[in-house]
Amino acid sequence: MGVQAPVGVRSRSQNQRRKRIVQTAAALALRGGVEAMQMRAVAERAGVALGTLYRYFPSKMDLVVAVVTEELDLLENSISRRPPGDPTAAGRAVDVLMRATRGLMREPELADALVRSLILAEVKTELGARITDLLWRVAGRVPGAAPEDGAGAAGEPDRDAPGYVLVGSLASIWIFELLEILKGHRDLDQVRARLEIAAVPLLSGFEDAPAAG
Repeated sequence: MGVQAPVGVRSRSQNQRRKRIVQTAAALALRGGVEAMQMRAVAERAGVALGTLYRYFPSKMDLVVAVVTEELDLLENSISRRPPGDPTAAGRAVDVLMRATRGLMREPELADALVRSLILAEVKTELGARITDLLWRVAGRVPGAAPEDGAGAAGEPDRDAPGYVLVGSLASIWIFELLEILKGHRDLDQVRARLEIAAVPLLSGFEDAPAAG
């Protein structure tokens, strides 16, 4: 019987294989859109068996979600390195949403597939939740909110807290505006203006202070 690799080694190998698949899919999409992201083509270019690809990503839409999730990872790293500097919670939130918009628009067909799938609930995606959590972190604290409400807490936020719900509403507006861009009904300047209009009343109860780290 052959000697099996240690669990840690297998895990690293699997993570590297998954990352290679996602990067291959992203490269194909960048050149030819979602149509170019055929599962067989991805498997061949990533150097994995088709069955292996399907074990990682049961459908093409799961692969689309993974590619866009990679973009969200880049966004979060960018926010950590260069936090929004606006003194208002609304300004910081709009900064984050516009960075996310520009990132997703680098691959508009992928963004279109993801947003439409999100609306139709075709596949589970954490786009809305991750954007909301990110907005919550950069917006700051709600004055007078009790720590148990989760407002401004360093750990997991209370997703039923009023402040978090308001931030989530802004994230929902952003997803709608993203769809309007994809349909050709808005440009980036129009989206920024509309997000600013929505963010000011929604986040008016948040402290005008530097964003929490």
